[in-house]
Amino acid sequence: MAETGSDVGDMKHDSVSSPGISDQEKEMATNAFEAFKAGSYDESLKHLDSLQELNKEDYKVTMNKAITEFYKSGQTTTSTLKQTLITLKNQMHTAVDDIDGLDDVENSILNYNQAVIHYHMRQYSESISIGEKLYQFLEPFEEKFAQAICFLLVDLYLLTFQPEKALHLLAVLEKLTVKDGNSKNGKGESTYSTNKESSSLKAEFTAMIEAAKSKMHQYKVRAYIQMKSLKACKREIKSVMNTSGNSAPSLFLKSNFEYLRGNYRKAVKLLNSSNIAEHPGPLKTGECVRCMFWNNLGCIHFAMGKHNLGLFYFKKALQENDHVCAQLGDGSNGQAKKFTGIPMCALLANKRYELLYNCGIQLLHIGRPLAAFECLMEAVQVYHSNPRLWLRLAECCITANKGSSEQETKGLPSKKGIVQAVVGQGYHRKIVLASQSAQNTIYSEGQSAAIPVASMEFAAICLRNALLLLPEHQQHDSKPDNGSKSCSQSGTTESGSETSDACSGKTQEGDKFIPAAPSSPLRKQEVENLRCSILACSAYVALALGDNLMALNHAEKLLHQTKLSGSLKFLGHLYAAEALISLDRISDAIAHLNPENVTDVSLGVSSSEQDQGSDKGDLEPVESSGKQTPLCYPSSVSSARATMLFNLGSAYCLRSEYEKARKCLHQAASMVNTKEIPPEAILLGVYLELQNGNTQLALQIIKRNQLLPSVKPASSPDLRKKPLPFQSSQPVQPIQTPSSFTQVQRK
Repeated sequence: MAETGSDVGDMKHDSVSSPGISDQEKEMATNAFEAFKAGSYDESLKHLDSLQELNKEDYKVTMNKAITEFYKSGQTTTSTLKQTLITLKNQMHTAVDDIDGLDDVENSILNYNQAVIHYHMRQYSESISIGEKLYQFLEPFEEKFAQAICFLLVDLYLLTFQPEKALHLLAVLEKLTVKDGNSKNGKGESTYSTNKESSSLKAEFTAMIEAAKSKMHQYKVRAYIQMKSLKACKREIKSVMNTSGNSAPSLFLKSNFEYLRGNYRKAVKLLNSSNIAEHPGPLKTGECVRCMFWNNLGCIHFAMGKHNLGLFYFKKALQENDHVCAQLGDGSNGQAKKFTGIPMCALLANKRYELLYNCGIQLLHIGRPLAAFECLMEAVQVYHSNPRLWLRLAECCITANKGSSEQETKGLPSKKGIVQAVVGQGYHRKIVLASQSAQNTIYSEGQSAAIPVASMEFAAICLRNALLLLPEHQQHDSKPDNGSKSCSQSGTTESGSETSDACSGKTQEGDKFIPAAPSSPLRKQEVENLRCSILACSAYVALALGDNLMALNHAEKLLHQTKLSGSLKFLGHLYAAEALISLDRISDAIAHLNPENVTDVSLGVSSSEQDQGSDKGDLEPVESSGKQTPLCYPSSVSSARATMLFNLGSAYCLRSEYEKARKCLHQAASMVNTKEIPPEAILLGVYLELQNGNTQLALQIIKRNQLLPSVKPASSPDLRKKPLPFQSSQPVQPIQTPSSFTQVQRK
């Protein structure tokens, strides 16, 4: 969910000159500053030119000229201003790392301006680095400048998902505000109690204090939402509604809060009651409220299980985003590739990649993997350090390559799942049985596997990337990993992602955060759940590509995970057995196919740890009634054990233990409904009868599409069902990969 946030303070225009200057220079500086505040930038530049002639060595005059020219251009020459500030800083021979004493406080305005530019260019790491250095010397600064530094850091901490640090700074800000208000009020009462002008100034100052308090309440709500601290958030929501009323920011925040509580209808009602038409627009605030409005509706309907409606709202949000980009003079399909000509505050308005991410996840739920693949491939160019996104791309490839197996699982296993074709008529009529799965469609024949197409080869690359982005051996740690890997959160840049060096570190439980922009960072348990899902998909893809050794390696790693859901454990045994059979290690495969290995088919962790609702509007759904187990996936332990028995019978046949195979087949058939018997099991029965010479009985099995009692096993059958890896409901965007029982042939 997205909510509106206040911008950082304006660029500072320092009119205070160095000590020892003449009265004439003071007057020129004052006149230049007054003209700047009045918006007379040409007049201000004239005063600054005159001042520079008198004092050519003062870098502050050059900086003020650059800032004045920046405002004169309508704040559209961001790159030019950034370069000027860098040049000035090089002339001063100072760097952020060298700020170690009060002597450098005088250069604070220059450093602050650089931090603001980095912020608007989404270079959050550099901005935080400068801001934290300035924060160390907060005491000598005047109250207004100290508040600006704190507000900038609070915004940056929230953008990089560090709510604990943001709350600490907000507490400091409250003290500064109270201290500032008391000192100003005391001074006004004692010195100017009879002055009419002082009363108007006092009223203006009181309004500023109230605005600052309102902004702080909004920031607190955003921080508590990121922390999923609903009780504290509920208290702050009341303060926001009292100070801001029914403004768009307050209603968006309250809607976000209700979304986290699962009150989806109330969240929609609050969004609809917000008057977004009165919002100033992205050119002034850098926020497209209409875009956030449609995006938030899409998130809510996704959580309600209404995926088609959610996709409709996400598309509306994309249209609004493209419209805003067109207004900003960017004709490159919504991608701001240049900074010149666009107001600085509007550089953060483009949310194209976040919206494409949401659209891709939604399309994958709907069952449109190729369209989802296109959206996610564009998003991964920016969020390439997100392991979940690489997993989603792999799921797109897996789903797109399922072939016709999805039709076979919609209802009873009709003869279409067994009979491939019928040739001839009458006495010469022949039935052609399916002998090879149409699952593995090759999209990239004759091309490199690295070419981004929805092929199983590309899925293997995506899954490899996802595993490499996760910390190693975390599942074996009894204590939190305190290794050398820095925990950071990515912020978007034009060429990729900008990693923040200042991460929130650890929570009270000692969890380590792994970046997963544009959504919240992954906690330790979330990383472990994600690793299990990636390993399950990796084993499946390796089997589909015929890489049996790699499939066995992934399956065994999956089974050795410390916290493994019952569903993925079930798949791990099936995939390991499939790989072992292909490697002619039948005895080892039989050990994996023991029905007693299946004791649970639950789908994963509880939804209390769900990672929903980042302040960027990322798609983070809550478990709802709209999410159901795919029909082809075993819904009970008995059904899962029947699946194991069907496959165990196939393995016994390969060892010529036909009596055991017959018992497994009939025992499995007695455990499930006739309609739930997969086509591969029917084929096994046909094979056994043909091997036994019972041609008529084999024909009856095909015609009736059901197993008959008298079955004699034979040698090499063709049954090794391999369901697609089912995505457990872990604290990431849970994608239920449409599963099906398919077969991998072995000749």
